[in-house]
Amino acid sequence: MTTNAQRPRQKLIILFSGKRKTNRDFLASALLSQLDESVAEIVRICEPVKKLWTIKMALKDDDLRGPLKEQYRKEMIIWSDKVRAQLPTFFCSEAFRSAEKPITIVSDIRHYTDMDYFINFNIPLLAVRIDASDEKRKKRGWVFTKGIDDTKTECELDDFKEWDYVIDSDTRGNAQNIFENIKCHVKYILKT
Repeated sequence: MTTNAQRPRQKLIILFSGKRKTNRDFLASALLSQLDESVAEIVRICEPVKKLWTIKMALKDDDLRGPLKEQYRKEMIIWSDKVRAQLPTFFCSEAFRSAEKPITIVSDIRHYTDMDYFINFNIPLLAVRIDASDEKRKKRGWVFTKGIDDTKTECELDDFKEWDYVIDSDTRGNAQNIFENIKCHVKYILKT
């Protein structure tokens, strides 16, 4: 549980969730570009996972930015799941340390424990799910990989039904309307 001393300075946290190649990061960045970047930022839970993995494996920081990331992905998931088994919110906590602005977009919620971590701050949250058909994901370079795409990391939130918004990234037709609604939330929150 978060104590008042640990309470973040955020006034609103926007949680993005979606599978690989759903354009989740692209859409999080697109939303950020429509907000005032002096009050909004993106935090990625995957960053401390990658950073600590590169240290563990004695890799260079850039090694997980390109094609090598796919080579290590399965091992990295297994390792990060072991860390989460001991400390369920470790990576959330590490990622959120850098958050400083009133509006924080977390671009990669993947677990119920991730959701719980942010819910425990007891400040306004918006949960946004990004969906895409397998066909569209394949066009973006996704290939189903056993041991990756069928793991908790990719599937745990599939049955979660309490999303505030769901964006269909196949067409992105509803994305701008949802962004407009989110911007209204942001304006209201910043005034309070």
